[in-house]
Amino acid sequence: MALRDATLAIAKGEFVAIIGANGAGKSTLLRAISGLTPPHAGEILWDGARIERASAGEIVRRGIAHCPEERKIWPQLSVNEHLRLGAYGRRDAGDIRADVERIYQIFPPLAERRRQLCGTLSGGEQQMVAIGRALMCRPRLLMLDEPSLGLAPLVVDQVVETVSAIHRQGTAILMVEQSAVLALRRAQRAYVLENGSIVKSGPGQDLLRDPDVKRAYLGGGLAGAKRARRA
Repeated sequence: MALRDATLAIAKGEFVAIIGANGAGKSTLLRAISGLTPPHAGEILWDGARIERASAGEIVRRGIAHCPEERKIWPQLSVNEHLRLGAYGRRDAGDIRADVERIYQIFPPLAERRRQLCGTLSGGEQQMVAIGRALMCRPRLLMLDEPSLGLAPLVVDQVVETVSAIHRQGTAILMVEQSAVLALRRAQRAYVLENGSIVKSGPGQDLLRDPDVKRAYLGGGLAGAKRARRA
C-alpha cells in the first residue's frame, strides 16, 4: 500500500500505536522509517535531520530499531547468535556481552535456551528473540510490527507487558498491532491509518471511546469486526 498524507510524530520516550485494517499501509510506514522501503517523496526527520535517504544500517546506528512482522527469525541460528546479530554495528565487545545478559534478564525463558536453534522455539519465544535482537542496538525508538501475531493470549500478555516495561525504562515505542484494543489501551497516543493516509489521531483512551473507531476496529458491527480480525 502506497502512503500519502501520512504525517505523524513521536516524542522522546513516548508510546505510540498505529492501527488500521489489513493493507492500510502500517507495515509500509515502519519499513519507510527504518530504511527498508525508502519513500519516493516526503520527509522523515530524526533528531532534526532528514533520514529518508539513509541506509537501513545508518538508521539503526542513529538509534531506531525495527522488529518486523512475523519475526524474521533464521531457524538454523541459536538464540545467542540472533542476539549478537542485533549488535552487528557495535564494537564494544564487553558491553555487548553485558547487553546479551540483560536481554536474558528481560526474557528469562531465553536464558535457558541460549544455545537452542531458533527454529525449534515456540512462537512466543521467537518473538522474544526478535525483540531482544532489536534491543541489542540500544535503540531510542523501538518499532514493533504486529508483536501479537499468531501468539496465544497468555503469551501476548507477557510480550506486551515486557514492551511496556521497556517503555517505562525510557525507550520510545512505535507499535503496529492487529488488536486495536490492546494497542489503544497501552499507547499514550495513537494514529488510525486507512488506505495509506492518517485519518484520526489522539490519546489511546480517547480513540477507544471514539464511535468511528469502535465501529471499524473494535467489533462494532459485522463489517467492523471482520476488519478488526484482519488488521
